[in-house]
Amino acid sequence: MPPLRGKDFMLRPFRAADVQPFAAAVRESMGTVGAWMPWARHDYNTLDAQEWFARCDANMADGSAFDIGVFSPDGRELYGGVAINQIRPEDNLGNLGYWIRESRQRQGLAAGAATMMACHGFHGLGLTRIEIVAAEANVASRAVAVKIGATLECIARNRLILRGRPVAAAVYSLVPEWFPGV
Repeated sequence: MPPLRGKDFMLRPFRAADVQPFAAAVRESMGTVGAWMPWARHDYNTLDAQEWFARCDANMADGSAFDIGVFSPDGRELYGGVAINQIRPEDNLGNLGYWIRESRQRQGLAAGAATMMACHGFHGLGLTRIEIVAAEANVASRAVAVKIGATLECIARNRLILRGRPVAAAVYSLVPEWFPGV
């Protein structure tokens, strides 16, 4: 996947040189990202990041997921990640996820990256539905979904598992004919 460029960021696949910055960004963000993403842990390290990057490469190669990084416009600083994953070709849909490191939050980066990735999902992957599923209490992720024009479809009971417990989640959708980014 070639880099996608926005005004204040760039989206591109992760590289070996991103391992250390990725692990540092995860550890920096435990107070925000760590509250909602089960994979984010205080002891997240470079081996974890290497394993994640290898999984991302394999998933991209087989078309099952596109998990990539959100970087500064010059590609040197890692801001976070964005993905279309859980792709179900039989239903022509995927899940949109995003996270931004704590020091770069509240700058519009999540909304910009999510919009760009959704456009890639519709135009590049030919999806006809993209879902955003966020824990009901995850106000920040839900605000991004609303900001990019996603429609809240329901609060689904026991939709996610967080810290070993089922929690309700807000399920949002984007479809090309209603998506303002298309």
